Amino acid sequence: MKNWTRRKFFLTTLAGGFAAGAQRLLGAALPTRAPAAVTDLSAAPTMQAVSAKSTRPVIISSANGLHALQKGMDILKSGGDTLDAAIAAVTVVEDDPNDNSVGFGGLPNEEGEPELDSCLMHGPTRRAGAVGGLRRVKNAARVANTILQRTNHVFLVGDGAYKFAMAEGFESQSLLTEKSRMAWLAWKAHTNENWAPGLDSPEWKERLDALLDTPEKKEWASWINEVIANPPTGTIPCMAANENGEISGVVTTSGLAWKIPGRVGDSAVIGAGMFCDGDVGAAGSTGRGEENIKISGGHTIVELMRHGMSPQDACMEAMHRVIRNYTRGYPNEKERLAKIGLQFYALNKDGAHGAATLWGTSSPEHNDHYAVHDGAGAKLVPCEVALQRS
Repeated sequence: MKNWTRRKFFLTTLAGGFAAGAQRLLGAALPTRAPAAVTDLSAAPTMQAVSAKSTRPVIISSANGLHALQKGMDILKSGGDTLDAAIAAVTVVEDDPNDNSVGFGGLPNEEGEPELDSCLMHGPTRRAGAVGGLRRVKNAARVANTILQRTNHVFLVGDGAYKFAMAEGFESQSLLTEKSRMAWLAWKAHTNENWAPGLDSPEWKERLDALLDTPEKKEWASWINEVIANPPTGTIPCMAANENGEISGVVTTSGLAWKIPGRVGDSAVIGAGMFCDGDVGAAGSTGRGEENIKISGGHTIVELMRHGMSPQDACMEAMHRVIRNYTRGYPNEKERLAKIGLQFYALNKDGAHGAATLWGTSSPEHNDHYAVHDGAGAKLVPCEVALQRS
């Protein structure tokens, strides 16, 4: 990025935005290809064709769902509903205490309480359900589906969502595992010295060592240091299409670690974290939800597919809309954008799929991937990279 300048970045992206806007105003067809990865923000985006194999049934998710997609595929192959298939897959991840970004074991808010978000859409009936800021119930996706099935509402949040889940027979439990609890306590000690050993303690300043007092816990030290320094935003979106071209999608998350209580990310927002139109396809996201909400990423991608874009190209176009939000002439825009992690995933009703990630490196094996099961087994597929780190 050594050739990057704020002025060049601003003028390049602004010119691209004007050109795209002029095309649409003049009635030009939407492009069928999206900007390829660039190595610095001053480079003019080039167009790169991306092939997408179509097959059905098919189910896709973020990479953390790789081990869970078989559950969904079994439902699809047996003639089951596409939304049931997607929910079955994400439930495996919600139940997994070793996944610290979703459901049980998810990293908590700043008060030590995990708050879960989820939304889902059923393509065949065009129905939807969503839940935000849900506490003490690990399967947020199933709660969202129960809202869809048994109420005249779409979206419940906070205490009301919890009471609804209790009325519907869900189990109330602590969502913290010992590992996620230790991470929260270490984060508190890192940010507030009152939660660390005192001045009179031989462990003064050795905050993490004081918490990790067994060999097993000491193995968590590297991971805990990482989630303190870079609070994760992990999530799992999942989309499924059956042999008939019916399609549905769901997304579920424990949200940004150490967030302000009550913060709701894009995973609860229909049209951002997830959107599905049975005539077109579905799209979802992981990463910094605040950026996705601002461009209504899920809806944007589906609308681009409606106008002829492939899932891959639609994801990349949505990513460049996020990038364009950082062309306002503020100081240190490159550094601001570098702090954002974001991925988009899409599946159309024909079974073609694609994904894009904001940042990559020159080593493809180290870049983000997504999970696909096309009936022959689950595998990881590379996300297309929008920008490369130097």
